[in-house]
Amino acid sequence: MREVVKEENPFIPEPMRIVRRYNLIDDVKLFQVRAVDMERALTLRYLPGQFMMISIAGVGEAPFSISSTPSRPGLLEFCIREVGSVTQALFKLKENAQIGIRGPYGNGFPIEKMVGHDLIIVMGGLGVAPLRSLLYYALDNRNQFGKVYLLYGAKRPAEMLFREEFLALRERDDLECLLTVDQDDTRDWPCHTGLVTSLFQYVKGIDPHKTYAAICGPPVMYKFVIGQFLKFNIPKHQILMNLERRMRCGVGKCGHCVIEYIYTCLDGPVFSYWDVIHMKELI
Repeated sequence: MREVVKEENPFIPEPMRIVRRYNLIDDVKLFQVRAVDMERALTLRYLPGQFMMISIAGVGEAPFSISSTPSRPGLLEFCIREVGSVTQALFKLKENAQIGIRGPYGNGFPIEKMVGHDLIIVMGGLGVAPLRSLLYYALDNRNQFGKVYLLYGAKRPAEMLFREEFLALRERDDLECLLTVDQDDTRDWPCHTGLVTSLFQYVKGIDPHKTYAAICGPPVMYKFVIGQFLKFNIPKHQILMNLERRMRCGVGKCGHCVIEYIYTCLDGPVFSYWDVIHMKELI
């Protein structure tokens, strides 16, 4: 008699609980969640740059970048802006409430290739969400990387996500943490004022062929930041960007995130500049 093999349904979410949630700015919260099954919580594997689908029973689901680092297992963190029905329902939930999560999905950053290289991480606005994972992975495995630069820009000090956290990182000797705001309306902002591209003047002494650059932020910033990377002669395949579209299934079945022959949920959300140089729709 032929043995029947039971296949797992990739669309069934795992039950997880909200351990903690708090405001980062007015419309953005950080959610810390843990699998109901503690053994699963400690063995969950993912890469910086990957995303997960979060579901609310009776409401729906949506994709969100993972903001925590796999080098600190146990908790998952998501930096989420309230913009739709799923996030509105999520923002109403209290700590210890149960949600569904499936994933991780996507390719993530090529960590094995990046080991031994200098890193330049450029964030803008909510682009901090996926790149925070890469940043802390590099800091937790500091001996595996060369110089690490963090360049982060926001409109105003009050709109800078993880502001106190990043201000504290400026005290580290093994990280060049450069923060800027377009406008200082507080008169006591301790860092730079200006566009994030103005911070590149402080990036010194890198070997372009031994450097990986990562960027995530508003679409308008990609052209100008990538232009700065190219001025440093960083190879196009070592310029990495985290791009998100309206992904629904996460497994390449629905076709909702397809651009030409690219499935953002499978081939991305991390792409190199070489990948997208002729596919401007991705940015």
